[in-house]
Amino acid sequence: MPARVPPPSRPIGSATRGTTNPNRLRRMDRWIAAAHGAALRRAGEAPVAVDLGYGAAPWTAVELLDRLRTVRAGARVVGVEIDPGRVAAARPYEREGLTFAHGGFEVPLPGGVRPALIRAANVLRQYEEGEVAAVWRRLCARLAPGGLLVEGTCDEIGRRHVWVALDAAGPRTVTFAARLGSLERPSDLAERLPKALIHRNVPGESVHTFLRDFDRAWAAAAPYAPLSARQRWLRSAQTLRARGWPLADGPRRWRQGEVTVRWEALAPRD
Repeated sequence: MPARVPPPSRPIGSATRGTTNPNRLRRMDRWIAAAHGAALRRAGEAPVAVDLGYGAAPWTAVELLDRLRTVRAGARVVGVEIDPGRVAAARPYEREGLTFAHGGFEVPLPGGVRPALIRAANVLRQYEEGEVAAVWRRLCARLAPGGLLVEGTCDEIGRRHVWVALDAAGPRTVTFAARLGSLERPSDLAERLPKALIHRNVPGESVHTFLRDFDRAWAAAAPYAPLSARQRWLRSAQTLRARGWPLADGPRRWRQGEVTVRWEALAPRD
């Protein structure tokens, strides 16, 4: 039996600004429940999800538990924060299935439990692009078999959100999600690209080409705008697929204001 590696003397990573709002991560949570719900139902007894870097208030961890339990009764959530003061402030909100722990990218869980899900929203934005891959690998190494890491960025009230989904093999997909009534054009989401992609929104990079094509599809779908922004978004997604973009979802998710693309189609060129 290999020797047990002792935990680091201090949490790995840096504290975020900590800003958060109730319901900020609802779009990501809905997607997780839809895309990962079957895996959570297949997981062992009481699968654990981690809300990594939940911030100065515990709202997102509380909401994650409620939303996961719509697809898997008995799911548990551990909110992990690198700032011990935030952990202390969150402790009064603990209840059955919800706890809080001091830690960082090492994702410390009691008994060496490996989580079925790690959600890291608005955590890596303060890091350098070159640091992202190592953090992804570290977090994915903590996942249980079949587990998922969801890492991304959203605005302050959750109207615009872009995230990457990863498993043990690496990044799988990129999802663009928006409150469609507030969207002028799809490329408005560029400011919420995750750290791995935000500096790649320049000519010659795939994510720039994708957003350009999305804007063109959106413009061509303008006749559908009087029906609703949702119908315009649906038509735009259909056009993207017809142009060869490998969309990983379909109309059922598009109606939620989402479009999910295979990672390899948007990955940085170098």
